[in-house]
Amino acid sequence: MDADALTDARRAEWARLDELSRARLDGEGVDELIARYRAASADLAELKTSVGESPQGAYVSTILAAARLRLTGASDSVLTQVRRFFVRQLPAALYRVRWETLVIAIAFLAVAVGVAFWVSRDPALVATLGPPGLLEQYAEEDFVSYYTENPAAEFAGMVWTNNAWIAMQCVLFGVTGIWPLYVLVQNAMGIGIAGAVMAAHDRVDVMILYLLPHGLLELTCIFVAAAAGLRIFWAWVAPGHRTRGAALAEEGRALGTVAIGLVFALLLAGLVEGFVTGWSLPWPIKIGIGVAALAVFLVYMLLLGRRAYREGETGDLTEYEAGTPRLVAG
Repeated sequence: MDADALTDARRAEWARLDELSRARLDGEGVDELIARYRAASADLAELKTSVGESPQGAYVSTILAAARLRLTGASDSVLTQVRRFFVRQLPAALYRVRWETLVIAIAFLAVAVGVAFWVSRDPALVATLGPPGLLEQYAEEDFVSYYTENPAAEFAGMVWTNNAWIAMQCVLFGVTGIWPLYVLVQNAMGIGIAGAVMAAHDRVDVMILYLLPHGLLELTCIFVAAAAGLRIFWAWVAPGHRTRGAALAEEGRALGTVAIGLVFALLLAGLVEGFVTGWSLPWPIKIGIGVAALAVFLVYMLLLGRRAYREGETGDLTEYEAGTPRLVAG
């Protein structure tokens, strides 16, 4: 047998096997991969029997090795897994909670603004918040000095770790259905009361200017964390065709990635709060930096996330990583 002649005759089939080894496959694709793997194995056996070791045989062996790894589900390298996490799993998980995040953001702002308006309109309610002198000092000095009283790096690290811990709690304890709501209401009322004190001293504009640079991204991250946590809770309440255990496992794995991803997003928010918010830059630049940070996050969440989600990604582990799923009829 002529090895070159066999190569010319089978080149397109081997190339197709190589292509299938790298592509996302449906049922028909898997069947084709298996069929072409068997045919290429027969070709390799014929090459080795007829001509022994040869460049053509080495080429076919390389293609068969890749196909075999695809069929046996060999684990990816660490770098491949990290890339898949940040390019596919995390953005897809974020994209899945986009509508819940929007609803939570609207409700949060409504509570914060409502509390601020309600309290600031009644001097008696404002008076219950503390002595007049202390409230005036908070509005005139303490609110602003909070952002500059510590070194920038130390302050950024402090707010980062605090906010990351809050976000992780919202996701990890979201199965209770209570903890995310408690965190949201507590923070909304805190901002509302602070706003009422600032409004009582005609300093609302100062509060808005100091909150916008970092708050746009920081609060969005908390909204996303709460949305992920509540979605895990809903998987327990309404598991659909899955058992509650399976639903919790799938959603917990998929949306647990959100907690890890938000650590990095909140690091960016912490850097903005520590190095931008309280320091001597023109306000348009400060707010522009905050808007840019939020824009980067939203592009990652909505555009990259939509692409990954439409390609079948949910944020969950692959079937090989998660184990064989239980098949359910109907």
